[in-house]
Order: sequence, then structure tokens, then C-alpha cells
Amino acid sequence: MGRSSQRPTSGSELRRCNSRTRLRAAVDTTTSANTLATTASMAATAAPPRPRVMVLPFPAQGHVMPLMELSRRLVDHGFEVDFVNTEYNQARVLAALEAAGGETRAAVHAGIHLVSLPDGMGADCDRTDIVKLGQSLPAAMLGRLEELIRARNTRWVVADVSMSWVLGLGATVGVRVALFLTYSAAIFALREQVPKLIEDGIIDESGNVKRNERIQLRPKMPAIAAAEHPWIGVGNSPEARRAVIQGAIKNTPYTLADTIVCNTFQEIESEALALLPKEPLAIGPLVASKSTSAGHFWPQDLTSLAWLDTQAPSSVVYVAFGSFTVFDTTRLQELADGLVLTGRPFLWVVRPNFANGVDEGWLEKFRCRIGGKGLVVGWAPQQRVLSHPSVACFISHCGWNSTMEGVCHGVPFLCWPYFADQFLNQSYICDMWGTGLRICADEQGIVTKEEIRDKVARLLGDEGIKARALSLKSRACTSIADGGPSNQDLLEFVNLLREQ
Repeated sequence: MGRSSQRPTSGSELRRCNSRTRLRAAVDTTTSANTLATTASMAATAAPPRPRVMVLPFPAQGHVMPLMELSRRLVDHGFEVDFVNTEYNQARVLAALEAAGGETRAAVHAGIHLVSLPDGMGADCDRTDIVKLGQSLPAAMLGRLEELIRARNTRWVVADVSMSWVLGLGATVGVRVALFLTYSAAIFALREQVPKLIEDGIIDESGNVKRNERIQLRPKMPAIAAAEHPWIGVGNSPEARRAVIQGAIKNTPYTLADTIVCNTFQEIESEALALLPKEPLAIGPLVASKSTSAGHFWPQDLTSLAWLDTQAPSSVVYVAFGSFTVFDTTRLQELADGLVLTGRPFLWVVRPNFANGVDEGWLEKFRCRIGGKGLVVGWAPQQRVLSHPSVACFISHCGWNSTMEGVCHGVPFLCWPYFADQFLNQSYICDMWGTGLRICADEQGIVTKEEIRDKVARLLGDEGIKARALSLKSRACTSIADGGPSNQDLLEFVNLLREQ
């Protein structure tokens, strides 16, 4: 006789079931275009709806987070937002919310509706290959986006500039498009210069560097070497690099956008903003008082905040490298040893896919070795960490989100860029603003433990860097405060979106 398919439900199982039910109630989960059409039909007989906006990020962590924060701002100004994730990323977001528990139950603003569409990639495809991912999106999403826009009677799409293929929706469904820059205005300006770099013989049409000259578009803008050009460093193979360069060569009709919106502010990027193809709205830094949990692919470990509470003011070295950086075992070990050598408490974010060939056993041994001198977590509520009075400095890959968050909280940087725009952001931090130092590799390309120890000591002993970081924080906060230029641009954007 076989066992019954039914069995008593334990208390823990019942709690997990209730948790899942609450989570599903807290978010508008994966929604098909057909479901939205039915909802729109029912809403037609109800009270006049709030103005509705679609927000479309590129499906990567650093792109989803700032657009989720912008969505929160739009909801605060009276909008309903359909936030479009890929199905793959939507599952990650919901799993992270459920795993985190606690206060993240309220992580999704009322008024933000999480919608998901396929990304065109197979289940076993590598979604960290952002070139291949980007190439698959238009065919997988465009038709469904048209259905969704018609069903909701959407008049505006706020699209990641990396999804600029949606500009064609203006002709097919009559929607208006605002392009949102998830990187600096200077990076966008550099993209526009790719054809000239080829014409001048600095790079070729496949992205190979012919003359490794310094590139600086204007005297008050940061300079980088040609080999560090962001549109060369994105592809992880010659074929991918060529695809990126060819995409940059194409005359993308950005003028079809109704407006361009930037997560930056005038005081730090006035020169770069002036180079954009149409006058932009600079609304940054888009930094929240609390991290927007619904924008995270990994559960945030809130124990890091309680641990920071036990540390002395301005004592902790915070270490985080974003969602794409990958270390090998040698670099990981040198970093771990270097943090110990600093003699300071440290909070180190080691996400699940951070290091090749390193398992949980290595991390557990390291945790035992350091005892209470440091804390290693899988993912941290970064904005709350950076605003904590115990944090002294930020060892960072210098992604634009991390750069803006560090600026807004007045934290000095140790810069360790990995790819894409991060080298230019390093130049901003070290050369233009004077709020950080470069971490330098040796002849073998390895950042040694001694380099980490020495640069932490040098950074935290430099009162000028600290003062400049606090000054830049003050200017950033003034920009987003009531009456500040970023706040004024945000209000102008809101008024533009209200035009139906």
C-alpha cells in the first residue's frame, strides 16, 4: 500500500505558506498582456485612473535599481507605474524578497506593478553575457510591449537608454518615450564619439585599439586611455566587442525621444550634459533613504546594519563590487589578506557568483579566521550602509549607481574598476572630484595585499579627500532638495509625463 499523498501541515510549513501569500499580495507579480487587457477593460467603468507610465530597464541589476527608485518618485507624484522585468529577473526579485522577509514585505510601493516578459534566452543561457542578452531582447519583447501598451492605454514609456530600440514604438502604437541614462552623461557623450575615434585611427571597427591615446572630450571632463573606453570593454569576446562597436557606430535616432533623463546633477557633469543630442533633465542622484528592496536580485542581509551599530565611528572599510565583477582565486585571496592587514573592521559583500572556483567552505574558513574583526555577507543594503556613521571608506568597482550613492553620502573611495564605464567613473572620483584614490595592480595584474593595506591607510589619513567628499555630498544634497536644480528637473519631468 502506497503512502497517502496528503500529510499534516507543520507549523513551519504553514508559516512559509502564509509568507508566500503575503508576498504575492504585496506585489503585482508576473502579468501577461491578456490579463492586463482584461484589467484595463474592467477599469474603464471605474473612477478615472491615475496617469500611467511604463518603466523598462535593461535586465541587469545596476539598471533595474535606479529605475525602480525613479518609479517610487513617480508614484509619489501621483502616477501608476508598470515596471517591466524579464521573467528570469522577476523570479529573482520575488525570491529575494521572500528570502529576506521582515520589513521587505513593504518593499514594493503601492502603485508600482511588477510585470514580466520573456527575454528570448534559453533556460541554461548565460545572462551575464550582456551583449548576447541585449541582442535577444527586441525580438522577444517588442510585440508583447505593444500589446501591453494598448491594453493599458499607456501614453509614456520611460526606457533605459540600453533599450533604445523601443523608440520605434512611437510610430507603431503612438507612445511617447523618455530615455533614461543609467550611466553618466560623459559615457553617453563618449559613445557618440566612437565614429570619430575610428576615423582618427585610435580604434578600428572591431574595437581593437590602434593608438592608446588619452581621450578627453572637454577640459573639465574626465580623461581615460583608449583601451579603457567603455564601449570597448563591454564585450567579453572579439565578436561581442565588434557587435558593441558596430552598435555604437549606427546612427541611433535619439532625437526621436521626447526627452533624455539622467541620474546625475549639473554641478558635476555640466560639460558632459551640454554634449548630449538634446537638452537633458538631470534628476540625480537618485538615492533613497532606504534601499528599494524590489529592485534587488539577491536578498539583502540586514544583519550588516546591526553589526555596523557595534563599530566605532568612521572605522569600517566597506567593500562591494556590484553585480558583474568576478575575481579569480588569487585576487580573492589577496583581497581577503589585504583587508585583514588594514587592522580595521571591514564589511565585505561576496555575492554568490563573485569568485571563480571558490565555494562556501572557503568563506566559512575566512569567517572563522577573522572572528569579529569583519563581516562577510552575500548582499548588503548599500545605501543604508554608506549612510552609516561607522563607515570610513568604500572599496568599489565604481559602477555609476555606487558612485552616486558614495557621493550622496560623503564617503571617500578606493577605486577598483572592472569593465565598461567604471574606468571613466574612477577618473571622475580621483582626478576631477578628488574624493578617492586608485588601487593599482602589479606587473602581473594582481592587486596585492600590501597595496590594499597601504592605500586604505593613505586614504584615511588624507584629510583633504575627506573634506572634498563631504563638500560634494553637500552639493549633491542641495541639488535634490526642494528648489535645487535636480529637483526642478524632476518636477519638469513629472509635468511632461502628465501630458497625455
